[in-house]
Amino acid sequence: MDLSQQRQFPRSRRSIGAARAFTIDVLTEWGIADRRDDMRLCVSELATNALLHGVPPGREFSVGLFHDGATLRLEVRDSGDGIPKTLDPDADATTGRGLHLVREVADDFGIDAHVVGKTVWTSFEIAHSPLERAR
Repeated sequence: MDLSQQRQFPRSRRSIGAARAFTIDVLTEWGIADRRDDMRLCVSELATNALLHGVPPGREFSVGLFHDGATLRLEVRDSGDGIPKTLDPDADATTGRGLHLVREVADDFGIDAHVVGKTVWTSFEIAHSPLERAR
């Protein structure tokens, strides 16, 4: 059974924590405990990037979670211009590590450009959840 949930968040610093909480709440609802810390890190980094670089003033970004039974896909979509670049920051860098971290902890990572905006996504191979076993 495929599961999905999405939520919109305003262009506000409080939305980063709200996006993390939304993600954990959905994972809990779906009975997924595997790799929660990795997913929490990824949604935090992707939502922060959307807020700082992708969401024009007055607009929102969305977080979506999609689960097909074996893979969980986490998406953050915004309506801003430009495509994010994954950097390999040097040891002294104080910024630019977000997408590098996401790429390292997720099983897959990508960026889909749209006519307006883009979706940055990650996917995770996860163990079957108790919720799935019960069905």
